[in-house]
Amino acid sequence: MLINLVYLFKKRVENYGNPESDFIKLNYTGKFEDGRIFDTTDEELAKKEDIFNPRGLYGGDVVIVGANHTIEGLDEDLEGKEVGYNGSVVIPPEKAFGLSDPKLVETISITKLKDRNAHPGLPVEIDGRRGVVSRVIGRRVTVDFNSPLAGKTVTYEYTIENVLETEVEKIRGLLALYTGLRDMEVETADGVAKIYTSTGLTFNQRWLMAKDRVASELFKYAGLKEVQFIEKLTAESETQIPAEPEAKAEAEPEAEPETEESSEPEV
Repeated sequence: MLINLVYLFKKRVENYGNPESDFIKLNYTGKFEDGRIFDTTDEELAKKEDIFNPRGLYGGDVVIVGANHTIEGLDEDLEGKEVGYNGSVVIPPEKAFGLSDPKLVETISITKLKDRNAHPGLPVEIDGRRGVVSRVIGRRVTVDFNSPLAGKTVTYEYTIENVLETEVEKIRGLLALYTGLRDMEVETADGVAKIYTSTGLTFNQRWLMAKDRVASELFKYAGLKEVQFIEKLTAESETQIPAEPEAKAEAEPEAEPETEESSEPEV
């Protein structure tokens, strides 16, 4: 027997404009200037390079061209490309992950570190901020709180696999991009989308932060006029709170592998 508990979250707009940008499926690999790979949509390559994330999504990201789903340099390079395009682009720091900010490099007492055996390259967290030890002199430690990708020139090798045409494909693509959840139940008709969610998502912080943005982008880029988020419960369904998935928003990298200037960060 099927039991449906339906809660409607409706977002309406009177003037929702015409969609102008393509929803594309993008496969990519990001590299540093020395050839080291810091991010990829290729699961086997991720395992080979020891950057595999068991909670990550592989097989390609769905992004909207021109919607800032990727870093600026890659987003610009995607414009005008056709399905099947395969190429690469070198992106300077200012159009990648930003320049390094000297104000975020701080010298502190070693007593603030949990591990007193500090050394250059050691990832640390201090007062909720993540950084990397860059220098140790006596009992003073210099910590760089910049993103591990700040100030770096990167290269993206990418392939445009296809352009998503149907509303359901576009919706599922955005949901995967923002939440890490694929193949959610979706229905569309007459400009109205119904997205069915499990009860457990009510407690999922990633979902709570993402659903309004998903709706607003569907209005702007897919031409929808209403989005309904519907909680659905069946007798057979799991009612436990799901673990929060890790998704890549913006063809962005995860954490840089541990090196002397180690470790996280957008595509």
